[in-house]
Parts: sequence; C-alpha cells; structure tokens
Amino acid sequence: MKKMDSTAKGSWTLDANPISSAVKNSCHPNLKMFLAALSFAYFAKALSGSYMKSTITQLERRFDISSYLIGIIDGSFEVGNLLVIAFVSYFGAKLHRPKIIAIGCILMSLGTFLIAMPHFIIGRYKIETSVRSSVNSTNNLSPCPASSPESIRAGDRPSILPSRGCEGESSVSMWIYVFLGNVLRGIGETPVQPLGISYIDDYAQSENAALYIGCVQTISIIGPVFGYLLGSLCAKIYVDIGYVDMETVTITPGDARWVGAWWLGYLIAGAITLMSAVPFWFLPKSLPMPVDKHDTSCTPEQTRFIKDSPTMEHKFRPEEPANLHQMAKEFVPTLKSLLGNSVYIIYLCVTIIQFNSLIGMVTYKPKYIEQHYGQSAAKANFLMGMINIPAVALGMFSGGVVMKKYKLGIMGAAKFAFGTSLLGYFLSLFFLAMGCENSKVAGITVSYSGVEGLSYEERSLFSDCNSGCLCSRREWDPVCGENGITYVSPCLAGCTSSSGSGRNTVFDNCRCVANTQPGNLTVTLGQCPRRDSCDKIFPYFLALSVLSSFIISLGGTPGFVLLIRCIKPELKSLALGIHTLATRTLAGIPAPIYFGAIIDTTCLKWGYKMCGGRGACRIYNTSAYRILYLGLTLGLRTVSFFFCILGFALLKRHIKKEEKNALTNGSAELESLRKEENSSIHCEQFILALDCSPDRETRL
Repeated sequence: MKKMDSTAKGSWTLDANPISSAVKNSCHPNLKMFLAALSFAYFAKALSGSYMKSTITQLERRFDISSYLIGIIDGSFEVGNLLVIAFVSYFGAKLHRPKIIAIGCILMSLGTFLIAMPHFIIGRYKIETSVRSSVNSTNNLSPCPASSPESIRAGDRPSILPSRGCEGESSVSMWIYVFLGNVLRGIGETPVQPLGISYIDDYAQSENAALYIGCVQTISIIGPVFGYLLGSLCAKIYVDIGYVDMETVTITPGDARWVGAWWLGYLIAGAITLMSAVPFWFLPKSLPMPVDKHDTSCTPEQTRFIKDSPTMEHKFRPEEPANLHQMAKEFVPTLKSLLGNSVYIIYLCVTIIQFNSLIGMVTYKPKYIEQHYGQSAAKANFLMGMINIPAVALGMFSGGVVMKKYKLGIMGAAKFAFGTSLLGYFLSLFFLAMGCENSKVAGITVSYSGVEGLSYEERSLFSDCNSGCLCSRREWDPVCGENGITYVSPCLAGCTSSSGSGRNTVFDNCRCVANTQPGNLTVTLGQCPRRDSCDKIFPYFLALSVLSSFIISLGGTPGFVLLIRCIKPELKSLALGIHTLATRTLAGIPAPIYFGAIIDTTCLKWGYKMCGGRGACRIYNTSAYRILYLGLTLGLRTVSFFFCILGFALLKRHIKKEEKNALTNGSAELESLRKEENSSIHCEQFILALDCSPDRETRL
C-alpha cells in the first residue's frame, strides 16, 4: 500500500515508515528553537529571582526595614502568580502558547525595572557614623561629649546626623515600588512553566520528553548561578557609586551598614528578561505530532478533551478555532476531575510543605552565612552562586539521566524522589552542630568587664566607664578594641579623642577598654573579626551544604515527572498550573514572611531611621538564629515525610486497581489495537480501552 500524500506533514495520515517519521518530528527545527527559547526564558526568570534573594540584606539596610517586611516583598512575587495562574494555565493551553509566554517575559522585565526605580527618586544613602571624612587638629570633636545632669537623666544625646530634610528621607513609600515591581514580575512569570512544559510534552517523543524537561530545568539552574554572582559583584559596589567620593565612605562591605549597588543588577536582569521574549514571537501555535503519540495517547492539542467522562463529551480538533465559551463551560468539571485524583492531592500536600522549607531556607541562606559566619554579603552571594547552585544543577540533570537510563515508572520515580529527600534530610541534621558563638559586643552579648552570657535583663549599653559621656543608645557605629570586644560606638567605648580621618580614624583613651585590658586603650573602626574556631567550621559547612543540595536535587526531576504521570494527558496544563498556584500561594507567599518574623526575634540590636522608628537589625543572636532557622527548615521536612508514607499507600492501591481493571476491561480491544498499532485513526479507542491502566498516564 502506497503511503498517503507525504506533503501533509504533521497531519493524521498513514505512513509506511512511522519510525523515520517520528525521528523527523522529534528533530523538528521549531521544537529545537522552542527548547532554546524556553531555556533562555527560564534562565532569565531564574536570574532575576535569585538576584532578588541576593539583595535581601541590601534592601533591608537601604530602606531600613525588618526581615518580616522583606519576606512580604519577596512573597509579593507569588501574589502576582496567584492573580492569574489558574486562568493562564487553563485558557493559555488552548491559545497561542509561545506568544503568551512572550507577553509574560515582557511583563517580567517591566517589573524588574520598576524594582530599581526607587534608587533614582530617593535621596543619597546616609551612613550613621561619628567619623568625619577630614579632621582638622584644631577642630577635632571629642567622641565623648560632656554630659550634664539633665542630659544624663534623659539617657540619650541627639543624633549626630542632621535632621534637615528628614521629611524627604522617608523610605516607607519607596519599598512599595519594590513590592509592586515584584508583583508584576510574578504576573509575567506565570505562563512560562505550565505552558512551556506542556508544549514540550505535547510535541516531543514520549521517551525524550523527560530528558528535554531535565535539560530545561538544568539550564534554568544556571540562572541562579549568574544571579548570585551578579549579586556578589553589585554588593561590592557602593550604592551611590558615581555620585559620592569613595574617600568619604568610612565603612567596608563587611559592615552591617554597607549597602551595595542593588539597583544595578535589576537593570541588567530586566534587560536580559526583555531579550528572552523575542524568540517566542516567531514560533508557531502547534508543531507536527510525534507518531508514538498518535498511537498511544492523544494530547489536548490533538483531541482537546477526550470523552473520558459523561461531563466531557466534546472533542476539539487542532484545526478548530478556540471556543472560549465552551472552554469556560468545561472548566468546572475539568477542575473537579483533577481534584478527585487522591494521588495528586497528596502530592500537592507534600510539595507544599517541602516548598515551605525550601523557600524559607533559600531566601535567608545568604543572610545566615553573613550573620552566623561573619561573611560579607558579596562573599555569601559568591559562594551561593559558585558552589551551592552548580551542585543543584548537577543533581537535577543527574536525576533526569537516571529516569531515562533505568526507565523508571511512576512508582520507581516516587521511591527515588523520596529516598534522595530522606538522605538529604539526615545529612542536613549535621548543620545544627556547625555553630559559631556570638560575637563579643559590650553591653549586648558580654559585659563591659568581658563576662559572657548576659541575660536579657543584664543587657545595658551604659556602664561606669562611659557614664561621663552623653551617648546615644540608638547609634550603631561599631569599633573594635585590642581586647577583641566590639563596642557599639566610640562614645560607648568611653573614648575621649581621635586621630586620623576617614577609614584610618583611630579613637584613643577609651576607658571601657581598660576594664579588660589595661595599657592599649585605642579602638579601630568596624566590628572585631570572628574567632578562629568559626573560620575552621565554615569550610565544613560549605562542603556539607554542597553534598546535601546535590542529593536532594537528584529527586527534583523524578518528582516533577511523577506530577505529570499521575494525571490524565488532557489535564496536564491545568494540573501544572494548580500545582504552581498551590505551592506559590501556600508556600511562596507565607514562607519568607514567617521565616523573616522568626529571624527578627533573634535580633539583639536594632538600627533606627533618621526620622525615628525602628530600622534594620544590626546584630543577631547567632545561636538562637541557627536553632530557629535550621529547626524550622528541618521540622517542616519531617512533617512532609508522613504525607509521603500516606502517598505511597494510595499510589500502590491505585496501581493495583488500575491493573485489575485493565485485565478485566479490554483484552479484546487491546488485541485489536495491537493489530492496528501502525494506524493513528484508532486513537480514541485506545484511550477508552486503557482509561484505567497505569500505563495510560502521560509518558515522559
């Protein structure tokens, strides 16, 4: 029999050589272009998202806000997703998916530019310091001004910063722009994952889809690498670079008051995201269908909705225009069918809990490295980008390779994902033992006589050695004594004179230093460095972090494949959208907020805004920070494992039931299909025959 018209490529025709046709479809140039475009879009959105994480401490200090508010800003990205995700996932799957993704990329870029806008409308960053850029020996002001009895009773002295223009310095409204920009980023990011992944799964061969998805996910991990490296670079550059003389800046990148050029990275990320939108405008709405999918499963783009239930009686051909009224009418029964899948519901519960743990941990990990191990923001971001993220990328790619090599089924994928997660959990327990002691700060963590372990009631910034000075308890201008103790300010160190200028300023005759080390009574700018024991622990922390990240990410791709395989083909886009909606709503939004609120409870010294009110935290109780941060992360993962056990039970029961129904339901029809396996005209019969078979689920 001669094959039918060969010019009707991608149409429902008989082919004498279906294998060669399948190969031809799998290598379709438009599919390659879509894979490249989607990978670049994933890269761009991951770069801007990770850059947002890397600027958390910079934003806290620049806008004088707490970690709790930073959590709200970070969670606003998920708010944007929440607004449109369900409708984009459902209706977008039936419209021109590449162009919808392009529109999303444009919105993401606009949101990223909006985040950077406050820098250009807010005033210059003013550092809270008692150091002058130049010192005239005849006009040298004492860091310890004499106090009168009235001022001593007041217990504070006026701030050294000028109050002129205070009204114009209010930064409360400025972080609103960052919040709104992140919301817009979230709206724009919405169509990229559900529409992009479903497009690949629809038009790639079944055995190649898992590898393609793994490659896209792996390339997207490169985005955070560059995002954190960009964050590291910008954190080294002073926020007002080009507008101020750097000789007048008296602090270093390791100082708790340092703010880097956070805005510069957002401009770069926005430009890259805008570029990622271009290729999608030139891609078609649909591609030629692989032959294996003609024979085994009809995707939504082939038959739109197969008659799997009485409520789904209509089929749509690819040639038919989208009927929005009909799609809206079918939305509720389709959603009901999806939520009736118990395995899918348990999967949602597990991922929601684990995403709470993951998002909270990743959001504040650079901050944890800064505060606990005394590293600068630039170094923390550099380590995240160069060490931690590549381990995650390698793990995700390796997971996809394992799936393809061993051809893991739905149960095999579930076991593999659970096993890697459990092993990574046990390794993470060792983080609790890798702790550092609190920095020695007089009046906060140690007494002025050097006694450690002060209780809350015993903390007092004032002592006999600085009682003759009118010092402010609100200032944070740390200086380091030769005794290894940090003092909150030169005034609170009891210093009476200074020499030098700028970063070379040295304060002399510091009476509080004499309490622990008679002789050398000088202090220098900045906090004292961490103890040697902490520096020795840090490399082990990094090594364990890399190993645990790699092992946990091994289950990333199999876990994602499990999500797609446990649902019907025509529900793929909606299921991915609902999954994204649930994780973003119940994990992405609340996790940074309550993690940030808990971290705020460990703050020992708050900064203050120029115009009054509490600002950003200057120093944390590192022991409490470690226990709460790691304890919450591991506690959430512990809860998720109980749901995993329930999920395995439901999955096994479901598979047994499906196999039993398959044996009693369609042996005759299966035999008929074997004889006609080279013909695509029996697609609907095959779907009905295998409706209850575990193999009937989408193959990747």
